[in-house]
Amino acid sequence: MDLGLNGKSVIVTGGGSNIGRAITLGFAAEGANVTMAELDVDQGGRVAEEASGLGGGQVRCLRTDVTELAEVEQLVAAAVEDHGQVDVLVNNVGWDQLMFFTQTTPEFWERVIRINYLGVLNCTRAVLDGMNAQGHGAIVSISSDASRQGEPREAVYGGVKAAINSFMKTIAKENGRSGVRCNVVCPGVTVPEEDEEVGENSMWVDKDNMFTPEQFEKIAKSLPLRKVGRPRDIANAVLFLASDAVAGHVTGQVLSVSGGYSMIG
Repeated sequence: MDLGLNGKSVIVTGGGSNIGRAITLGFAAEGANVTMAELDVDQGGRVAEEASGLGGGQVRCLRTDVTELAEVEQLVAAAVEDHGQVDVLVNNVGWDQLMFFTQTTPEFWERVIRINYLGVLNCTRAVLDGMNAQGHGAIVSISSDASRQGEPREAVYGGVKAAINSFMKTIAKENGRSGVRCNVVCPGVTVPEEDEEVGENSMWVDKDNMFTPEQFEKIAKSLPLRKVGRPRDIANAVLFLASDAVAGHVTGQVLSVSGGYSMIG
């Protein structure tokens, strides 16, 4: 099926590692022009090089701290200069460390909020005027099933991701009249298949500190589909929601891609 993404101008934040890497490669394979925002430009550069040979589109990695609005505005300006406009924004950047709430500090809270939420606000604000003016656009934000269920050791992260769900629904309502669609994808546990799929800033850089092999096995057995997620699973959902051809009448939705973990109606 043709998703109609060939030649589209796409921004992917955190496009060099794990889920972001799979999203970048997915759009590149569809022939989209991808502008990646990354702090780890070495990892991002490797992914950009890999992606450039997939579908004929241009893939570029720019060092960008999404918590700084001025840097995000420069990123968007670069995408517009290269490709004329921004058709799709994927708010993918995220970070956490698994700890019980009583083990966390205000400094940790602030870091989680800035990376996971302020980054979404900055990037969304930076593209909306252009999308409204051109009369179309798709924004897909990566949240988490921790936002829907509540998950031990993810209290702050889950709360922030829940804020993203609500924020995106509001943005969908405010901007739908201009043809701008806004949706959310909620991954469950999503594990990179190879170590080289993650950069040095990734929360998965030492996955043994996230979960033990026994815990991964237990998680998989607890899910209806009996398997943990892989980055390509999330990327496929993002491509669907970004496509006007197949999801042109879908907006304001929060889609769990978690092997059946949440099953919220």
